[in-house]
Amino acid sequence: MAEMGSKGVTAGKIASNVQKKLTRAQEKVLQKLGKADETKDEQFEQCVQNFNKQLTEGTRLQKDLRTYLASVKAMHEASKKLNECLQEVYEPDWPGRDEANKIAENNDLLWMDYHQKLVDQALLTMDTYLGQFPDIKSRIAKRGRKLVDYDSARHHYESLQTAKKKDEAKIAKPVSLLEKAAPQWCQGKLQAHLVAQTNLLRNQAEEELIKAQKVFEEMNVDLQEELPSLWNSRVGFYVNTFQSIAGLEENFHKEMSKLNQNLNDVLVGLEKQHGSNTFTVKAQPRKKSKLFSRLRRKKNSDNAPAKGNKSPSPPDGSPAATPEIRVNHEPEPAGGATPGATLPKSPSQPAEASEVAGGTQPAAGAQEPGETAASEAASSSLPAVVVETFPATVNGTVEGGSGAGRLDLPPGFMFKVQAQHDYTATDTDELQLKAGDVVLVIPFQNPEEQDEGWLMGVKESDWNQHKELEKCRGVFPENFTERVP
Repeated sequence: MAEMGSKGVTAGKIASNVQKKLTRAQEKVLQKLGKADETKDEQFEQCVQNFNKQLTEGTRLQKDLRTYLASVKAMHEASKKLNECLQEVYEPDWPGRDEANKIAENNDLLWMDYHQKLVDQALLTMDTYLGQFPDIKSRIAKRGRKLVDYDSARHHYESLQTAKKKDEAKIAKPVSLLEKAAPQWCQGKLQAHLVAQTNLLRNQAEEELIKAQKVFEEMNVDLQEELPSLWNSRVGFYVNTFQSIAGLEENFHKEMSKLNQNLNDVLVGLEKQHGSNTFTVKAQPRKKSKLFSRLRRKKNSDNAPAKGNKSPSPPDGSPAATPEIRVNHEPEPAGGATPGATLPKSPSQPAEASEVAGGTQPAAGAQEPGETAASEAASSSLPAVVVETFPATVNGTVEGGSGAGRLDLPPGFMFKVQAQHDYTATDTDELQLKAGDVVLVIPFQNPEEQDEGWLMGVKESDWNQHKELEKCRGVFPENFTERVP
């Protein structure tokens, strides 16, 4: 019996809920169609809009904070891996190994402490702050349903009030019919019953209206007080949250800075003990030019330049920029070179200076191979033209020495540089340099083939030994050298 009773109560409750949902749906349809008025509270609607905005902002802040914590954790793992790598490569006999291991341990602990404090002081506070929103949101929805119930009860009661005359007409009609079928004494009782039933329906509608109004007003009053307070509390919450994050991050970076400084001191000590093993300076990367591949293809034709061609000229302002031309009017004997006379030089060979430090010295030259006896005889009857190019002077001294021991400079010589670091050539068109090597810088034959940060030159030792530019010249990184007088 008890089971059947409980089933009956459950069925009755379900039927009541279904009836309420139908009534609310009907009321909403009538309100949308404009056949029933709707109770509105603009102030409360504004509070609801603020609530939804606050909920959206808080949810976004919680999501971004979780992303920040995930990034901190990932950075912790990366830092831990990096320190483990340092511990593995740090050999036992190196100084400061124990200090480096201790710094790595403190680094790990500092990351863990920072992450945990962020969780406790920021994330948990954020979760607590957002924890109150679901309950308030459900109460706002329930208030909306109770408002529909209140409007429905109000409309039902008003309809009963306005239909009083129609009810009297409905009562009068049955009485006129009963007059023919019922005795006289029954007609009064039937009329009284109908009036009592109408009054009972009106009283029930009024009670339902009062009850619905009471429930709605209780919920409405609570939310009217709670929503503005919640909206105003957001400012203090944001301030506390971001202040906590900023303070924790500031302290974390201060402690991390100390650990990094300690690690730097340990590595400085290691560098001092192993200072001889310096880190190799790398050259600036360049494009692989095809300069020498072109030169190889033209080697047979370009090995001996045609007469009249000039070597690349030095930059403007260089003491060797303008060759001095002297005309000797004394006839040259046909028998060969004599003191005081100079044979014309081939333009393919570097010119020698005949005057050094105010004195003159005749330069001995060889006749160009292939000259005939007729040309030698003709030259003996004409004045000899001597083209003398003087080397650059620095601080009053002649570059490359003086007198018979002076070194000839390559065509187009611009300036000298000295290698400060060793450089290993990685291609056939590059120079192999050792620290201290002197390089004579010359221009590129094709300026378009010059890469940024690279120069063309020939080592001074190679030039003194071979005097062959094609075999000795090559490119080298400028940042490995330093310009010298």
